[in-house]
Amino acid sequence: MILVTGATGNVGGEVVRALARAGEPVRALVRRPADDVPAEQVVGDLNDPASLAPALDGVKGVFLLPGYHDMPGLLARVRGAGAERVVLLSSLATVATDTRNVLSEYMIGSETAVRESGLAWTFLRPNAFMSNVLRWLPQLRAGDVVRDSFGTVPVASVDPYDIAAVAVRALLDPGHEERVHPLSGPEPLLPAQRLAVLAEVLGRDLRFQALSDEEGRADMAAAGVPEPYIQAFFGFYGDGTLDESRVYPTVERVTGRAPRTFRQWAAAHRTAFLRPGAK
Repeated sequence: MILVTGATGNVGGEVVRALARAGEPVRALVRRPADDVPAEQVVGDLNDPASLAPALDGVKGVFLLPGYHDMPGLLARVRGAGAERVVLLSSLATVATDTRNVLSEYMIGSETAVRESGLAWTFLRPNAFMSNVLRWLPQLRAGDVVRDSFGTVPVASVDPYDIAAVAVRALLDPGHEERVHPLSGPEPLLPAQRLAVLAEVLGRDLRFQALSDEEGRADMAAAGVPEPYIQAFFGFYGDGTLDESRVYPTVERVTGRAPRTFRQWAAAHRTAFLRPGAK
């Protein structure tokens, strides 16, 4: 039995579906039951390790999200329940040239806790997710212009489908223990280039407007992003302490196929971007 945490999220949901397609026993940890999770669901809270006993019953492997209050205590529960391996969704923020920020710190803390847990471990360190463009939805529903930060920063973003595919192989196959898998898509794209692909898929005339740093900071603050996280993002992408333009061979090496392109992701999620009544 594999336990998937974050089972209703972009990556966790794909891990659940990939395991289900493979016919593997899978259990989804959820905060509340959901209709679109094709697996046994158990309610629990990763910030309350004591709540996880039912979810961990009979589990041999765990797909784990980072950053919870008591990662050592959480992992002690996992090991004490008889699990043998953990695949942690981490981040390249752990190896940024400046890790003095809140995102790097909690990712590094999570990796350290997993390394010291006594469990077999694998770390996934993906570039930004292709699904991050879903944050453009309110603007696309309101009009044809998308305004966003970091307009000159290319990113080889990765499809959560591919992150999940690598996670499943790390959970099921030997040879991934004590391995770090950096993950990317097949090509670096600027935000305007991603929007151009989306425009073609949707059949719309869309335009990108880059925000200044000042506008971008104000936009994030208005959206409720805490100041330490704003500082981290501007360190990564504004100051260039994190390079997500690099393309890694990991997806193809582990899965035997090339990573999905942004066009493939956009086509697969086209309906999410349609205006009401559109086809």
